[in-house]
Amino acid sequence: MGITALVRPIFNKKYEQLRRSELNADDEQRELLKRMIHEARLTEWGRNHDFDSIDGYEEFRQRVPVSTYEELKGYIDRMRHGERDILWPGRVKWYAKSSGTTNDKSKFIPVSAQGLKDTHYRGGQHAVTYYLHNNPKSRLFDGRALILGGSHEQNYDVKESLVGDLSAILIENISPMVNLVRVPKKATALLQDFEVKRDRIAREAMGKNVTNISGVPSWMLSVLNRVQELTGQQDISAVWPNLEVFFHGGVAFTPYRERYREIISSRGMHYMETYNASEGFFGVQNEPDDTAMLLLTNLGVFYEFIPLEEVGTDNARAVPLWEVRTNRNYAMVITTTSGLWRYMIGDTVKFTQVRPYKFHISGRTKSFINAFGEELIVDNAEKGIAEACAQTGAEVAEYTAAPVFMDGEGKCRHQWVVEFRKMPDDTEKFATALDQALQRINSDYEAKRHKDITLQPLELIAARAGLFDSWLKSKGKLGGQHKVPRLSNDRKIIEEVLALI
Repeated sequence: MGITALVRPIFNKKYEQLRRSELNADDEQRELLKRMIHEARLTEWGRNHDFDSIDGYEEFRQRVPVSTYEELKGYIDRMRHGERDILWPGRVKWYAKSSGTTNDKSKFIPVSAQGLKDTHYRGGQHAVTYYLHNNPKSRLFDGRALILGGSHEQNYDVKESLVGDLSAILIENISPMVNLVRVPKKATALLQDFEVKRDRIAREAMGKNVTNISGVPSWMLSVLNRVQELTGQQDISAVWPNLEVFFHGGVAFTPYRERYREIISSRGMHYMETYNASEGFFGVQNEPDDTAMLLLTNLGVFYEFIPLEEVGTDNARAVPLWEVRTNRNYAMVITTTSGLWRYMIGDTVKFTQVRPYKFHISGRTKSFINAFGEELIVDNAEKGIAEACAQTGAEVAEYTAAPVFMDGEGKCRHQWVVEFRKMPDDTEKFATALDQALQRINSDYEAKRHKDITLQPLELIAARAGLFDSWLKSKGKLGGQHKVPRLSNDRKIIEEVLALI
């Protein structure tokens, strides 16, 4: 009898518990909020907002403001320096490095010991539980799990304060028992140089019986390509005949789906989406024939939602889970056991059903490109354009940018269509300056551009004068307050613009 058969009864019991949780989500959320307020009442944040006197959600909503990273940054910075009892009881050791804001290259999201256990690790267990229920013939635990990870480093030279990618934090703190059934070895998983890392991962994994893989689609594809190179096998199923599932998240899978199907021929291969961010584990695709994800309401995250059209307005009002409606875009607001209080994460969701609550990630609250995990925002783009203009003497009138998911050579990049008011002396120099500026400004873009492994240098197309006016006119939007969208996560707008060149 294999390991999967031995542990399946445990996961069957967990599944029954999850089913009850799905139908009891509203009460679970109320109880969770009550518990978090009680636990944090003696923290600086709890005292400042008089948590001792809060009785229920309505008082919580009135007393505690919705926050962005900028509002919490001062508290988090003190926590990173070792201060205790600031946003969450005790000292928080770990901080997940995430994409930046308008004012910073990176964000540092606190990950408490309680958050690690109750949110991130339990979220992974939930994903496995649903997968095993949906696949009764699975032999998931009879082989190895290939799990990609990042790296971490000391925080401000403060003992017992560390910062790194969430994946590195998870690997560093995972049970030693799990390390017995995963590849690569811990030292390899935590290497900083991704080019060296992916080669070592491929070499360590290609001779193992890998049954499941987990990671961001773009990073994992790079590792699988290296496995192909080393083994001479174009079909990953020939290398790992028992590979049965890819637990993926971080970026949309749609642009990668066909490529994965090309290199993994097994008809028994499954793909399961998860919504696991630095701030928490929020959702999982619990039914294989439904692309919507189930909101996980019992993992130390209290949810609120602001109708997207109200975001940034004076009358913006967050609603709790039990007040959401289907087919409406909401900005997600979270309160967590790591000390994020009414924190606007930046993602937008649309519920397809309630009780149980199922949703799609519908986008971001601002214009962005996140096709490969780079999370490029408009503020990054504007600063990059300004630096490139300063270096080349150019002046930019209009621009738009979008991802090229994969060209004929399997290369990925960002494509920029730029209308210059004053042309640079050398457009290639402008493109290089822009690319380098974006890497300095945005740490996630810098990571994806590292040694051209995930993203190639950006492509610049110099537009004719008046091109963007022509596009606005074709949309009936020339003049007035209408603007050219700067960044798009798909190619709809840029293809319309290119058609007019």
